[in-house]
Amino acid sequence: MRKGQNPAKFVDQVARPERITVALLNYIPLLSGYYAESLDVLKVCLESLRAHAGLPFDLMVFDNGSCPEVRDFLIQEKEAGRIQYLILSEKNMGKGGAWNVIFGGAPGEIIAYTDSDVLFFPNWLKRSVEILETFPNVGMVTARPFRTPPEFLTATLAWAREHAVLEEGQFIPWEMFLEFNLSLGQTEEENRKVYAETRDWQIHYRGVTAFAGASHWQFTAYKSTLQRFLPFDMSKPMGQVRQLDRRMNEAGLLRLMVSDPLAMNLSNTLGYLRGELKRERRPMQRIGWTRRLLEWGPVKKALLGIYNRIFRWYYR
Repeated sequence: MRKGQNPAKFVDQVARPERITVALLNYIPLLSGYYAESLDVLKVCLESLRAHAGLPFDLMVFDNGSCPEVRDFLIQEKEAGRIQYLILSEKNMGKGGAWNVIFGGAPGEIIAYTDSDVLFFPNWLKRSVEILETFPNVGMVTARPFRTPPEFLTATLAWAREHAVLEEGQFIPWEMFLEFNLSLGQTEEENRKVYAETRDWQIHYRGVTAFAGASHWQFTAYKSTLQRFLPFDMSKPMGQVRQLDRRMNEAGLLRLMVSDPLAMNLSNTLGYLRGELKRERRPMQRIGWTRRLLEWGPVKKALLGIYNRIFRWYYR
């Protein structure tokens, strides 16, 4: 039998969420090996996205089964009011499983998604939303121009040829192009050929400039658009993340990027902030024999294979 009245009945107003939800997906299963600096990377990501958004937003964090130290940090951030919505998954649901929850449950009209290893620069969100609201039928907007697979650009280029001013050329400077690809573990040598043989597509529409292309690691989109593609069924935690890129292109939606770098991939270290990417471009003859041995194809493949096998034993 109930005693008294629920005090909540007398509350005459509730808090309204911000129009934009910034949604961050995180997975740090341990703080050693590959993940030794990942918590520091997460902290830099959170600090930069808050400081440089240029628009008000609520922050949602989905943690995909991280270790206790990381969960404790996120709980502290939530209790301090720096995270508005925190979801702690017991197990790693993979990116697809996390997207199902995020895209289905984020309260904002607009969702700005990011992986947990992204560094943001001033007005990254404001500039992304400007493109989202200026261009018609936009699927997603990424806060950095870089070269994406051409098979995912067909719908964007077809629209631009008919409705906007479309230019083809080398609009992304070589240093900017290389900076991003080095962060993915690639080498300068392999990128020189790619840079020479590929082009950028620049689109001008109603006074706003965007590049053709976008990517799953960071993007801004209308929630209603993202929900058209639910649910995501990815059988592996990683490896099928381009599913969204492909499906948006097939649906005829525009996939766009801002015209200057407002986001940067940090990967699993703070090496970019320490300037280590530039040092990686040293001539091969100045690198010690131990490093050359470790980078030799057969040795690198064997050692990484052993590492991956051990990791799966503990964290599959």
